[in-house]
Amino acid sequence: MSALHINEIQKYFGALLVLDGVSLDIAQSEVVAVIGRSGSGKSTMLRCINGLEKIQAGSIEVAGHRIGPQGGDLRSLRKEVGMVFQSYNLFPHLTVLENVTLAPKVVKGVGREEAEAIAHDVLRRVGLAEKSGAYSDELSGGQQQRVAIARSLAMQPKVMLFDEVTSALDPELTGEVLKTMEELADAGMTMVLVTHEMGFARQVADRTVFMHKGKVWEQGPSEELFSYPQTPELRNFIAPNLK
Repeated sequence: MSALHINEIQKYFGALLVLDGVSLDIAQSEVVAVIGRSGSGKSTMLRCINGLEKIQAGSIEVAGHRIGPQGGDLRSLRKEVGMVFQSYNLFPHLTVLENVTLAPKVVKGVGREEAEAIAHDVLRRVGLAEKSGAYSDELSGGQQQRVAIARSLAMQPKVMLFDEVTSALDPELTGEVLKTMEELADAGMTMVLVTHEMGFARQVADRTVFMHKGKVWEQGPSEELFSYPQTPELRNFIAPNLK
């Protein structure tokens, strides 16, 4: 059964066609990496899945919710589709625990005790159980990004979207975050991740999608895609990583 079904979506920014008939099916518990050059439409596709950008044609069905050119019930959708961005967007005046419990309490109406129990569980999962009382300026970039992941997990989503979540981090901190994402994948979370970490995509993602010029240019099981690229565009893109 599909957790995410994208059917022939088009997205324009003014006269510029950014997504040109993109279709994609992602199964429950599948981990899919999306790679491609800057401007290929990767991040825009994620933002369309979460309703942050409106599509002009086609349809998206995710976690039982449908989005079309007229939009959809985005409030209900975002209760079940988590998204983590490159920037952490933590509230600096709130503790880690308060950052993580805010959305379950406000959006889902979860009581304080239950929200805190969920928060302690997800903070443990991302390796930050001892940081619940800290403020964001007391954390490293890697720790802040893991809090952002915990904040999304606290909503108990059916699908998680990651948009270049390690691109602002140095290599050591990147490793922390990728380890957390790998553990989520091992636990069966359905994940779509836009990434420039080719090694991570190859090793952790069940499938990798290469986007080029607003289209799904090539896709397949990750190891196969990286070992046997079928198009010159993909060969040229991954060549620096084939050492």
